[in-house]
Amino acid sequence: MRRLLRWGATATEGIAAGLLAALFLTFLLQIFSRYIMAQPFGWTLELCLALWIWIVFFGNAFLVREADHVTFDILYLAMPRGIRAVFALISAGCIVVALGWSFWPTWDWIDFLKIKRSATLRVPMRTIYSVYALFLIVVVLRYAWVFADVLRRGPHDRAHLPGHEEADA
Repeated sequence: MRRLLRWGATATEGIAAGLLAALFLTFLLQIFSRYIMAQPFGWTLELCLALWIWIVFFGNAFLVREADHVTFDILYLAMPRGIRAVFALISAGCIVVALGWSFWPTWDWIDFLKIKRSATLRVPMRTIYSVYALFLIVVVLRYAWVFADVLRRGPHDRAHLPGHEEADA
């Protein structure tokens, strides 16, 4: 199982790196066509925007860890362990319910976008925005796991700054 998870992490990092490389190369081509050739390619802007959407949602679904998020956890870390568990369950539960509840209306809209195409690339808008549905699914599953983990083992007591870890057991 660990080997599969490690392979999945490597694959998602590779996909994200490929998306970033494509964005960078497209951006350089855009600069070259606009300022060197004095004839900008219209499709480069659209491709950069589509790649940016994919990078943001794909990256946040698969690569950004919980500890990477900016948190305001002064109150959370000041509470006793039992209250931290309640806070963690409420926050994870709210994320699961809110994003889970929004999935079908969101998918309905994304599916509707199959009739629209981007202006210059002529790519179905559903293809561009489908990554958001993937993002919703992955984040719901991730926070459902956090919810179950808090029920099983208690709250996550790690602070986000090295040297500021909790001492209580």
